[in-house]
Amino acid sequence: MRLNDEEQAMLDGRDGPAVQRAMDLLVRYGTALGAERLVDTNNVCGTVGATMPFLRDYATKHGGLDAVFSEFNLDSPDVVAVPKARVFSSHLQQGLDPEHAERQNVGTDIVTLYRAGEAYTAKLGIQPLNTCAPYQVGNVPVKGEHCAWMESSAVIYINAVLGARTNAEGRESAGAAMLTGKIPYWGLHLEENRGGTHLIELDIDVKTVADWGLLGYYVGEIVQDRIPVINGLRHVPNLPKLKHFGAAAASSGGVEMYHVVGQTPEAPTLDAAMRGRKPVETIRYGEAERRLAYERVNTTAKHTEVDFVMLGCPHYSIEQIWEACQLLEGQRVSPDTELWIFTPRATKQLADQAGYTKIIEDAGGVLMTDTCSSVGRVMPKGTRVAAVDSAKQAHYLPAIMGVEAWFGTTADCIQAAVTGRWSGAFA
Repeated sequence: MRLNDEEQAMLDGRDGPAVQRAMDLLVRYGTALGAERLVDTNNVCGTVGATMPFLRDYATKHGGLDAVFSEFNLDSPDVVAVPKARVFSSHLQQGLDPEHAERQNVGTDIVTLYRAGEAYTAKLGIQPLNTCAPYQVGNVPVKGEHCAWMESSAVIYINAVLGARTNAEGRESAGAAMLTGKIPYWGLHLEENRGGTHLIELDIDVKTVADWGLLGYYVGEIVQDRIPVINGLRHVPNLPKLKHFGAAAASSGGVEMYHVVGQTPEAPTLDAAMRGRKPVETIRYGEAERRLAYERVNTTAKHTEVDFVMLGCPHYSIEQIWEACQLLEGQRVSPDTELWIFTPRATKQLADQAGYTKIIEDAGGVLMTDTCSSVGRVMPKGTRVAAVDSAKQAHYLPAIMGVEAWFGTTADCIQAAVTGRWSGAFA
């Protein structure tokens, strides 16, 4: 790997041991990937601190959060003092909502460590967005901007919908990028790697958020880590629809980018989306494929008594909170069911001001922030059956938490919260 003078100086220790460790990690990482050089980035999204159980234990045993950063962000054999982030950096979702810790069955000692982590993040100059969807609360990279982002649904969104450039980074590479402003120049940073590989021809209309989630789930299983091109769109999708499509495709497969012909910024035409190449495969998506996706995403669901309704994966936008309130207002959540809706902390402030939080609470639900059930492993005690409007959450929640999960529309989920039973069906 070729380093410029600035990068070599960081590697030689000019800016201290933490930056030196970060540059060493990036050089080893880039060499393993076959990258010939690094590229500048001024936009990093990652995680620091210790919200997960094993990280909390490590912090306690090894001397605090610098020890966690040294080991898990820098791969450092010794503890180094971590300086402020060199470039604009944001924190992704965490392991709990400190304002609802008791309801999430989280102890006060863990909340204390969480608060210490918040202070640590602030000391490093990292923005405490605490969300899987930073693009919803102010971090909106532009077309062509080189970024270093974690979080599968965020990575695919900024690549495809915004036209920014990032690979799916890990805690280590993102942490190192925060301290150096560098990331290996490979993969989706390169123009030649951003063209479509598989053509998806739509034979049916894809209208609702649930429709887009099912399409994403089906496409992800087929193309895996390649780049699908969606053709035949009849309606312009909004942010929640594209967000749920990407989240689903990144869950059932490993998709990090897609194109929608005539819609996304690098796909004004089919030929432009494919970069002039022929597709590896052309896949038709019709009623039979949609039915198959629905059956697969609901494969764990057996019992119709619903203990828990979880909305907000990826984190709900203010528009989605508004929609949920339209469905929920004037009703009461069943005494046998809990309704938790997850959103970024900044969006909750808007919901508080707009009266949406009160509508949710008056109905017996809760608007939570900073985490989700899969990432934080937080659910009501005794949950056996959950209902979600996210194909991503339906994919992960049963595997992580050992529960059944129904997938359906937001309306299906609100109905389940109110009645305590699943009555949604393929439509």
